Amino acid sequence: MTRETPLAAILAELGAPPASGGGAGAGRAVGGVRYDSRLVRPGDLFVAVPGYHVDGHDFVGRALAAGAAAVVVEAGRREAWAPQVAEHAGTPIIAVADTRAALAAAAAAFYGHPARKLHVIGITGTDGKTTTSYLTNAVLEAAGHRTGLVGTVEHRIAGRAVANDSRQTTPEAPEVQELLAAMVEAGCDYAIIESTSHGLELHRLDGCEYDVAALTNVTSDHLDFHGTREAYIGAKARLFAMLDTAADKGSPKWAVLNADDPASATMRTTTARARSLTYALDSAADLRALDIVAGDEGSRLVAVYGEERWEATIALPGRFNVANALAAIAIGLTQGIALADACRGVATLASVPGRMERIDEGQPFTVIVDYAHTEAALRTVLTDLRASSPGRLLVVFGAAGERDAARRSGLGRAAAELADRLYITTEDPREEDPAAIIAEIAAAVEGAGRREGDDFLRIPDRAEAIAAAVKDSRPGDVILIAGKGHEGSIIVGRERLPWDDRAAAREAIRDNRSTP
Repeated sequence: MTRETPLAAILAELGAPPASGGGAGAGRAVGGVRYDSRLVRPGDLFVAVPGYHVDGHDFVGRALAAGAAAVVVEAGRREAWAPQVAEHAGTPIIAVADTRAALAAAAAAFYGHPARKLHVIGITGTDGKTTTSYLTNAVLEAAGHRTGLVGTVEHRIAGRAVANDSRQTTPEAPEVQELLAAMVEAGCDYAIIESTSHGLELHRLDGCEYDVAALTNVTSDHLDFHGTREAYIGAKARLFAMLDTAADKGSPKWAVLNADDPASATMRTTTARARSLTYALDSAADLRALDIVAGDEGSRLVAVYGEERWEATIALPGRFNVANALAAIAIGLTQGIALADACRGVATLASVPGRMERIDEGQPFTVIVDYAHTEAALRTVLTDLRASSPGRLLVVFGAAGERDAARRSGLGRAAAELADRLYITTEDPREEDPAAIIAEIAAAVEGAGRREGDDFLRIPDRAEAIAAAVKDSRPGDVILIAGKGHEGSIIVGRERLPWDDRAAAREAIRDNRSTP
């Protein structure tokens, strides 16, 4: 659908008059908000954003040549953009302090502030965001609401799935606002957004006008980006601070907090406006789960809220998914959904792609694909599988390149301490040497007392590693293939090669069955 917004309306949102080229130019209509100069069409607004590999300020001239109606730049990068605008005197150039923040403000204004027309739920945490989002979606849909979801696996608009091929849980601000606008047009009344620390820190989620902020947990991760654990927690706390400045939609703002996680105290003190509702498996909280029976095919629990008690079942395996279900039930409670109805809602979710997903080809052993790619997540999954496995526990895993290097030793220690046999392999090496990443993991495994050849193998080819685990398995064993989950590609250099752990596992099982 064609959309146009007066440039003047966007300039008012940015609070910055044109540094040059104003006058008649400010009366133009904008046909799109772009941060990639290659996508600029005549009439678009181009926002020059500094990136990891390139700086948008180096491409201001290209955007202007493509017919940009206006350009937003950072005042502090004048040396980069000023020489490029000399030939385009009639085009407004807007200089701001931070173009990432400006990109979000411009996108929200361009799409007519769609978040103000939705009840917006943000879910943050190191692990469990995706599953909790799906469970929350199930609770809301079961209660009769029309929902949208912005997430790692896919985006959803009123039940229609939109693939997320970006490998970013949180898209850039224009994509987020476009999705929210599509939800409004589809008649949704709720939007659920997986809200990452990167997305919050980089202003991708500015303008989302949150009504509920929920925390799953916080472990140490993404320190390559944030630098310190304190900065990482601070980035997640932005979600709760945003409750205080979000648009008033006539209903209370809520902070839903995991009382079992110490970081909840920080999140609670970050918002002055929101009411809080706590949930927990082990601590005192508003919503508790008692009599938990967690199995490898699902779990049962009794949810307790005040004087109310309701028995609930979830189809997702593992005690950690009981916590995720409790978070979703708590979110439902803040939205006026009765405890019984929220419990019925979580029971309707059969599975989440790439999250504890069973691969069943009739084999006498269990194969599970999961996204666990941090030490804490891998420990949690392996601990739960160990408790329910009648045989050995085998794990195929690696660590991503150009990401927090501390993950490598952490993953190695977790696997060495909790699994019987390890197959260390490649996982998105990007521009790092895969063998070097595997060597770092192997060093941690050996440091935990495990012997190469006897307890673990290095198999760089991921398909071969999965096939080796399948070949080595015995009846009753459990194989966990960890790290990639739902992802449909593996990144080598800057190239994305087609890949699917689930398909590779099925092929390995079938090939093993046919091998004499």
